[in-house]
Amino acid sequence: MPRVRCYYEDCIFLEEGYCSAAVVELDPNEGCMTYKPAGEFLGEEDDLDSGWEDELVEELSDDDDLWDEDEF
Repeated sequence: MPRVRCYYEDCIFLEEGYCSAAVVELDPNEGCMTYKPAGEFLGEEDDLDSGWEDELVEELSDDDDLWDEDEF
């Protein structure tokens, strides 16, 4: 398998200076089309997860009414 030397320092596919992507797409004018900046990838993940903790806290506070300490 050929190894592709990569010079993007912040790509999520970069491993020890080589691309670890299963498929690499190169455009003569645009460069590497497989390149994904690590910060951009992490930012997308943060957007997907944002708010789940708030929703969990709201659900737990709604369940407080179900708990009756006098029963125990």
